[in-house]
Amino acid sequence: MSLKVPKANNIQLFKDGYKHLSGLEDAVLRNIQAVSELSDLVRTSFGPNGRNKLVINHLGKLFVTSDAATIIREVEVVHPAAKLLVMASQAQESEMGDATNMVIILAGELLKKAEHLLIMGLHPSEIIKGYELASIKGLEELEKLSTSKLPSPLTQETLATALKPAIASKQYGVEDTLSSLVAEAALAVMPPNPKGFNVDNVRVVKIMGGSLSGSKVVRGMVFGREPESQVKKVKKAKVAVYTCALDAAQTETKGTVLIKNADEMLNFTTGEEKHMEKIFQEIADSGVRVVIAGTTVGELALHYLNRHNIAVLKVLSKFELRRLCRVVGATPLARLGAPTPEEAGQVDVFECIEVGGDRVTVLRQINPGDEGFDADDATGEKTRTATNRASWCDK
Repeated sequence: MSLKVPKANNIQLFKDGYKHLSGLEDAVLRNIQAVSELSDLVRTSFGPNGRNKLVINHLGKLFVTSDAATIIREVEVVHPAAKLLVMASQAQESEMGDATNMVIILAGELLKKAEHLLIMGLHPSEIIKGYELASIKGLEELEKLSTSKLPSPLTQETLATALKPAIASKQYGVEDTLSSLVAEAALAVMPPNPKGFNVDNVRVVKIMGGSLSGSKVVRGMVFGREPESQVKKVKKAKVAVYTCALDAAQTETKGTVLIKNADEMLNFTTGEEKHMEKIFQEIADSGVRVVIAGTTVGELALHYLNRHNIAVLKVLSKFELRRLCRVVGATPLARLGAPTPEEAGQVDVFECIEVGGDRVTVLRQINPGDEGFDADDATGEKTRTATNRASWCDK
């Protein structure tokens, strides 16, 4: 005889306030209504002449924008069906960088048409099958409607022409200038197979002051701070990148030192100074003329670096440090010492310049055709990052 275990009463599996909906009117039509409301919210912001929306997020920050990706990111959507549409729009933004509003509007219209079919009595599976067939047919027709195709190999003029519509939807009126800059930056880091293009290789640096006409493309990276050292400009330099502190190692525990006379006080830090001097002498002997520090730079280390005429730049962001390693072809070192030839990178120009009243540091490779460019030098091929340095800010 089997035993029957009685069930406990009032078992709570979900949070308080949850609702379980089923059926056509309770679940399907309510989901369609939620998606339609989200679609109507961003519909008027579609296109270059779309209206701006005033959005205040949960932190109280105010946004005035017509960009659908920004609107749905800052609006707190809690409905499950509407969240699916938000995720689809975010995937479109991540993969293509444009047409996020079109995804929301198209999904809203398809569900509105499906609502009438559901009320007429069609089963949801039949509507889904019809939309799948329509998707296949639509893709076939879109291939026939193409008006132009980019030639191979790509040129800056043809690529700028293709970029103008997407840029005009975000920055209407300046698409001619921006499309040329974006095309130049994209071609500088374009791999042999354009499908493998990495968007992260193109960065934008915004500096207040000046105008949009002062924007330019730098075949390298720009940092909004001055070098720590006295050396502000170096050409054709070997670069070492360190993720550790450029300072003497110290223990975590506290220690007590008993000094009995003046000689012991003078000799207290002599060993440490000699050790630091030996390390930076080895770095200078290896040919390094530019040092990138990921953390702190000690006063004693800075003294010896200035003595050997080595430029020092502090980059606190680990993401920027990773991109910089790709630019110069260096390996980040977690130890303080001279890099091996394989670990060191190369940069054509390291300089500190003034843009719009601010001092910035530029690490760049010389463009082909410019004075000083060496076609046999491997440093020209190591740089796979382009940075738009703009002396104009849109925010």
